[in-house]
Amino acid sequence: MFILWIKAFHIIAVVTWFAALFYLPRLFVYHSLSTDTASISRFKTMERRLYKGIMMPSFVLATSLGFWLIFDNLDYYLTQTWLHIKLLFAICLIAYHFYCGYLVKIFYSDKNVYSAKFYRWFNEIPTLILIIMVVLAVVKPF
Repeated sequence: MFILWIKAFHIIAVVTWFAALFYLPRLFVYHSLSTDTASISRFKTMERRLYKGIMMPSFVLATSLGFWLIFDNLDYYLTQTWLHIKLLFAICLIAYHFYCGYLVKIFYSDKNVYSAKFYRWFNEIPTLILIIMVVLAVVKPF
């Protein structure tokens, strides 16, 4: 019964993490289009707070609880190819997450070199990863 609570909170953390992963690059789109000082300052604050206050804690919780779930039934999960592939995409998502953090710092120091079009495409990466990870976890095709 306890492991079901861990699974529930893992899913909640993943949903929260993805919400932030979807929203932060959208803020980058608008920030990259901004020209007035007030808007630029507002976006810097929003991006920093989103990354540090929501994205980072939900990442830590989602990954920690995910590993807890794996280690709870390690013998089973070691034989599951679908999970190995899912973990590979989780690593990609973690890299994306930390690259977003790097971009927050770039914007904060007024050194952004990418266009709004770049960020619109960049914003689609977590959607693709989410689709793949959900299909792997639910369908377990391998």
